[in-house]
Amino acid sequence: MRYTWDLTDIYKNEEEFNSDFEALKKLIPNFANYQGKLNDENVLMAYLTSEREVERLLNKLYTYAASKADLDRRDIQANSIEAKVEASLRELISITSYADPELLSLGKAKIDEFLNKHPEFNDYSFIFTKLFNGEKHVLTPDKEKILSYYNGVSGVASNLYSTLSVSDYISNTVKLSNGDNLEVNVSNWTSLIEEASSAEDRKIIFGGLYKYFDLHKNTYAEIYSLGLQAQLANTKSRGYSSIVESHLESNQIPVSVYENLVEVASKNSAPLKEYYKIRAKALGLKHHRSYDRFLQLAKSNKNITYEEGLDLFYKSIERFPLDFQNKAREVSKEGRIDVYPSEGKRTGAYSNGGGGVKPHILLNFLGKLDDAFTIAHESGHSIHTLYSMETQPLLKQNYTIFVAEIASTFNEHNLLDYLLKQDNLSKEDKISLLQKSIDEIASTFYRQTLFAQYELEISKLVEENQPINYEVLSNKMAELYMTYYGIDIKEEIYKPLVWAYIPHLFYSPFYVYQYATSFAASLEIYSQVNSNVEGAFDRYISLLKSGGSDYPINEVKQAGVDLTTKEPFLAVVRRMEKLVKELKELLGY
Repeated sequence: MRYTWDLTDIYKNEEEFNSDFEALKKLIPNFANYQGKLNDENVLMAYLTSEREVERLLNKLYTYAASKADLDRRDIQANSIEAKVEASLRELISITSYADPELLSLGKAKIDEFLNKHPEFNDYSFIFTKLFNGEKHVLTPDKEKILSYYNGVSGVASNLYSTLSVSDYISNTVKLSNGDNLEVNVSNWTSLIEEASSAEDRKIIFGGLYKYFDLHKNTYAEIYSLGLQAQLANTKSRGYSSIVESHLESNQIPVSVYENLVEVASKNSAPLKEYYKIRAKALGLKHHRSYDRFLQLAKSNKNITYEEGLDLFYKSIERFPLDFQNKAREVSKEGRIDVYPSEGKRTGAYSNGGGGVKPHILLNFLGKLDDAFTIAHESGHSIHTLYSMETQPLLKQNYTIFVAEIASTFNEHNLLDYLLKQDNLSKEDKISLLQKSIDEIASTFYRQTLFAQYELEISKLVEENQPINYEVLSNKMAELYMTYYGIDIKEEIYKPLVWAYIPHLFYSPFYVYQYATSFAASLEIYSQVNSNVEGAFDRYISLLKSGGSDYPINEVKQAGVDLTTKEPFLAVVRRMEKLVKELKELLGY
């Protein structure tokens, strides 16, 4: 069985890639010829046709280049190819900076008239809707041109973080209490913590990982500050009221949704704190450290193979329609998943694709039950992409991050339920699966909201021109860990530097809150499906098929969940309370 990506379904060879890249390079300069002429119907048609073709090429080129680079971030050639595609994108943005102001000057009525006359361009309808709704943040052509020159600079922070955390990363070797030497890195530290025989060894392993971040804490702080300054510049230039609004408004997500999430999670953290007290008692810990969360309440030495993980996922979805099952098998075909960790490979897991490119999944499979959940999670993203590609035209296929995590966590809910329903579960099995369910809420709802609140509060400091350094960043993190977990992470020496460990804070600012909102939405959708509510699964599939054809709040609402209210978030809290109570009873506390 093949365990590595086969990217030949994107490009058969480098010659094909280079051919498309040359085509892209020739197309981009031609956009300068349309400037000042978009009020001419024929010119507008030519512009949109070219733009659609460039979008297709960029999606294909970038997916291929980024995938190659992620397999080995030490590969200079692969990174250079990715950088070339990114440079072309920046050139395109610069050259077409006139477009939005010109299109807005035509007026919505004229654009609507154009679309009615030329239905072949209806795939642009939602793009135009978003453009006119965000009109107040679009500047004059000359100002847009100036801002476009800074596109490369705005991405420097994430590139620097990648260089420091992946390309230049050095594993640390630690000596355990028994004298054994152990190599600790970002890929293996959680499994090493789980397998450690003592609290002292867990502390040593954790320190082995975080020592790297401690050595570079000033650099990480400067990189984070640089990213924040770029966001602040964009906020002020385009007239947003805050950094958080600048990230939400383009998708018409009210800031109140973000604030409601933070308020509900931070003020209803009692069940999370209770869970950690139960854990400390069950594990015989005097102090429950943050890294002790990887310890299992019920010991299991069971490992699974990749094939077993896939089979578990397939069996868990057998109750769903055949089309859904077929898509699950399609996205996990040989060559579509890069399975195992390797030197230089990007950590974590993701699914890419869309915009005309079939999805591929990156894993770092270690043989734990959690890896089966990762397969289910990333397959959810890929299934979502397939439904979108099957139903929507090219320019409406790429769904927003806000809805992206619904399909992934829906699969996780389902896999967990499938495992819980297996016959002959022992008490240990029940405890283990109950812990899995609680940990999912703890990590996806509470932990991600903690980071969301962190981003919100740090961004406010930047808006107030307060200095940002590692002490400010670490102190705020320690404060929030106490709010959510009731744990003083300052006692762990390095843990307050967790902000430097979280890549999303650098790569995708104001991204992580969507894990929590999506979790709340998927839990409600799954509950309706699981309760056989009439039409629930069909509404869910309609959500997946809608792709990026509407604002995400509307897409989720049509699937049966209103995220503009606090109720979906409070429902997660109630679910957490129920599960913690069941665990307490099972343990006899």
